[in-house]
Amino acid sequence: MEHVALVDMDGTIADYKGQMESDLASLMSPWEVEHLEGLEECGEYDTHISMSLHDDDALPYMKRRLRLIKEQTDWWYNLPPLPKGIEVVDLMEELGFEIHILTKGPYKTETAWTEKYRWCRKHLNPDVKVTITEDKGLVYGKVLFDDYPDYMDRWLKWRPRGLGIMPLTSYNKDYKHPNVIHFDGNNMDEIKERLITARDR
Repeated sequence: MEHVALVDMDGTIADYKGQMESDLASLMSPWEVEHLEGLEECGEYDTHISMSLHDDDALPYMKRRLRLIKEQTDWWYNLPPLPKGIEVVDLMEELGFEIHILTKGPYKTETAWTEKYRWCRKHLNPDVKVTITEDKGLVYGKVLFDDYPDYMDRWLKWRPRGLGIMPLTSYNKDYKHPNVIHFDGNNMDEIKERLITARDR
C-alpha cells in the first residue's frame, strides 16, 4: 500500500457539473434563461454557474433545486464519466499506484454514499478501493487528484511532500501551489513525469 493515489469523483472522473447544469436548465423559467444568456455575453456565466452548483454558495431557491435534483434515485450513479480523468487514473495504475477513490459524502444526501460506491464499481477496475469521507485531509496517499482547492489545501496541510493533480476548471484556474499541477487534457507527459517522481521518492 506504499504507492497510494487518491482520486476524487465529482468534477474529476464523474461529470457532476455537466449533469447538474443540464438538470438545472430543465427547471429554469424563460426569464432565467435570458438572464444567463446576458451573463454569458459579459463573461460572467462561468462564475455564476460555479457558485450555483455548490450548496454553500447557492442562493436559498437554488439550494432547494440542487437538493431536488440530487435526491433523485440513481442521480449520482448515472453521472457520466469524464474520459480525460479516467485516462489519468489508467496512467496511475500503469505506473504501479494503488487507486483509492476519495470522495466526499454529501451531508444531506445519504443515498449519494451508496450511489457513489456503485458508480465506482460500474466504471472502474474492480480492485479499486473506495473511501467516502467528510474530511479528505485525514486520508493517506502520495498523490491527490482533485478539482476542488479547499480539499487540496486541507490534504496538503498534512502531506507537505504530496503531489496534487488538479483538472483545470473555471473555479480553480487561479489556484497555485508548488506541489500542485493543473491537468488540462493536453499535458499527460508532464503528469506522467510528476507521478513517477512522486512514486519513486
